[in-house]
Amino acid sequence: MPLAEQIANIGSEVERTIIWKNKKNKEYADLAFERALELLDLTIGDKKNKKRLKELTRVREALADYFVFDNIYKSTDELWRKYFYNFNYLFAVRKK
Repeated sequence: MPLAEQIANIGSEVERTIIWKNKKNKEYADLAFERALELLDLTIGDKKNKKRLKELTRVREALADYFVFDNIYKSTDELWRKYFYNFNYLFAVRKK
């Protein structure tokens, strides 16, 4: 699977996490976030993505900071939506 598609899939789970978090459904938000991390870990472990390893591990760190820890990086829902939107767009354009 191309990297853009892998990251777009991660973004879908992050979007679900945001939606459930904003609906105050911690159980569903946690489940979606676990799926996002699982997909991200698989992407990080994919040898073809080793040139993007630094970015991918920083994304993982910042996502964990935002959804689980103290948000020291001052992320927002909108920031994550914008970040992942670009990969969704890239994948959609390449798919045509």
